[in-house]
Amino acid sequence: MKIISTNIGKPTTISWNGKEVTTGIYKKPVNHRILFGNQCVQNDEISDRNVHGGEFKACYLFSSDHYSYWKNLYPNLDWEYGMFGENLTISGLNEKDICIGDIFEIGTSLVQVTQPREPCFKLGIKFGSQQAVKQFIEHGYPGTYIRILEEGYVKKGDSLKLVEKVKDSISTWQLFNLLYSKEKNQEHIKLIMNNNALPKRKRNKLISFLK
Repeated sequence: MKIISTNIGKPTTISWNGKEVTTGIYKKPVNHRILFGNQCVQNDEISDRNVHGGEFKACYLFSSDHYSYWKNLYPNLDWEYGMFGENLTISGLNEKDICIGDIFEIGTSLVQVTQPREPCFKLGIKFGSQQAVKQFIEHGYPGTYIRILEEGYVKKGDSLKLVEKVKDSISTWQLFNLLYSKEKNQEHIKLIMNNNALPKRKRNKLISFLK
């Protein structure tokens, strides 16, 4: 897995249900290295800190491998990396291979996989259709958030080096499906219920589905 684009967002005002909302989803590629801080990427816009940024969502990674799928659905958009609001566009990132709790070295930083991205209306606005949110869920490849275990700089061309493969976990792809499925996979819940890489509030919500 390798970084092919580093992306930073500036505050952008959009209209939703008659109200003006500020978002950082409009990220653009930058040609300089970026700093992974403890709670966020330095100089990157985080407008709603209730659902973005913080320990478990410090940085968002999305796979360049999925861009062709989306370009076919929305050929008239102005395509560039950062389109999904990701800070890092990664070649070779496969949500079926990376697991919640896996630890990677990226550049001079050390990071841990925490949770998949759950899309909201802002993605729909950026794509010009709220249908994009449903399509994102159905496609099932959401990218992943990470938390920063050791702060450091990353840049285009850096590789993701696996430091620790967590045992008894589930993949980011499996967790994403677990979050949206009506019939919750009981074994997957049991595997993730004590995984501290996933926020406790989210674990408790999943535990409530145990039979």
